Amino acid sequence: MAVRALFLTLITLIISACSTPSGRYHMRHDAAPLRQPTALELQDAVITDEPKSAAANRPYEVRGRHYVPIFDERGFTQQGIASWYGRKFHGYHTSNGETYNMFAMTAAHKTLPLPSFVRVTNLDNGKSVIVRVNDRGPFHDDRIIDLSYSAAYKLGYHRQGTARVKLEAVTLADAKPRTKYIQVAAGSKLANIEALAYQLEQQYHVPTNIKKQNDGIFRLRLGPITDENQAQSLLKQLKSGQFAQAFLLYDDHAL
Repeated sequence: MAVRALFLTLITLIISACSTPSGRYHMRHDAAPLRQPTALELQDAVITDEPKSAAANRPYEVRGRHYVPIFDERGFTQQGIASWYGRKFHGYHTSNGETYNMFAMTAAHKTLPLPSFVRVTNLDNGKSVIVRVNDRGPFHDDRIIDLSYSAAYKLGYHRQGTARVKLEAVTLADAKPRTKYIQVAAGSKLANIEALAYQLEQQYHVPTNIKKQNDGIFRLRLGPITDENQAQSLLKQLKSGQFAQAFLLYDDHAL
């Protein structure tokens, strides 16, 4: 009996070892998340003037190939194939020490400074997104950038996995004023949403926008608002009152 028990234990350990992914990640293969990105998660990255990471911008080597990050991204453009990375890497550290979030508007690039910002345009459908580069990769000869799942979703290639893209580095000097909306409520009864819209227009003297989306829910947003300070002040008022879940949306892509 003791020999049989030992034999069964050894078999169990072997099977367990074979089924456990190797390396730093708990998944053997990458996969899409179990839900779609929210409207808030589909907003472009907000361009800021951040200091570059000293440690993450040193020359490095991967699989015998040497890479030298560029110091100044201004004027940088590139065309090639983009891929995306998701659940396998979610929650792990990026090359500049941040935690990777597959729902954030971020990307990995072999040589762009960390952090920096780049506009990515899908050459097959014209859709574009601005992402914050905070990681290194992808280390495949045929790919130039790895996007977060949300960024790939917004560009429309999350199902096929790759797309032909154009990269254009953007800085704070390139950033254009962005139209802002504040989402305050959502519901299935249009009459209730319209009544609330009228009330908010009278109270805050800001136009409202009601949009019915594919899920049959009517979403109420205040805006457009062009002034950033006005938008932030109004958002603070709303959140301190009965609209604690109110949030800011940039541009009208989510309307």
